[in-house]
Amino acid sequence: MDVKVSSLADRPDRARGVWEMADTWPRFVIEDPVGAAYYPRIAAELPAYVLFAEDERGEIVATAHSVPFALGAEGRGGLPARGWDQVLHWAFSDLRRGVRPDTVSAVSVTVAPHAQGRGLSAVMLSALRDNARRHGFREVVAPVRPSGKHLEPRTPVEEYVRRVRPDGLPHDPWMRVHARAGATVACVAPASMTVSAPLEDWRRWTGLPFDTDGDVEVPGALVPVRCEAERGYAVYVEPNVWMRHPL
Repeated sequence: MDVKVSSLADRPDRARGVWEMADTWPRFVIEDPVGAAYYPRIAAELPAYVLFAEDERGEIVATAHSVPFALGAEGRGGLPARGWDQVLHWAFSDLRRGVRPDTVSAVSVTVAPHAQGRGLSAVMLSALRDNARRHGFREVVAPVRPSGKHLEPRTPVEEYVRRVRPDGLPHDPWMRVHARAGATVACVAPASMTVSAPLEDWRRWTGLPFDTDGDVEVPGALVPVRCEAERGYAVYVEPNVWMRHPL
């Protein structure tokens, strides 16, 4: 698919289209309270780090969000175990305090449902890397959500991410896109995103009963959701995989 990639800094008129583009994220993923607090602010406060692709008709078919942050700031230095949630917190804390960033983190690459399977995820990842390089950064990191892990929710993530194909590339399709772009696996982020909510919310999001204590396999979840039926809530702690892209 032939697309044109722009940033919201250059095309602020497309902000609504970026926000309203259809996606296929599981409902519970977008209920992460950290994401709910920070994700909308990327477009508003860091528009140079929001990219979008338009097809020949001018329809937005893919987006890529990223944030600059100071990985080398005092008390940090290593990629956080809390992955996606932590890097968003760091990025906006740094922005508020005027801390100079030294790294860019990918936050999401999303392709509209009707445009999937045409290589746009790789196009947007490449554009995200190029955008970071234009802004003077030498590394992009990414808390990667392995796209095939939901098919094996009870497989330990450490075991899953070690799998490689005969050609040496990762077994997981989305990790493989990153690897082809030059990234290497750094470490697992065991608690990259946490969603805790009353059982009625989980029932509404998933259509599952959530009426028994224990682990519940939820479509789209990378690991089981822990249900505490007697206490009236369930918790999902999603692992991601940190991958590093030298630029």
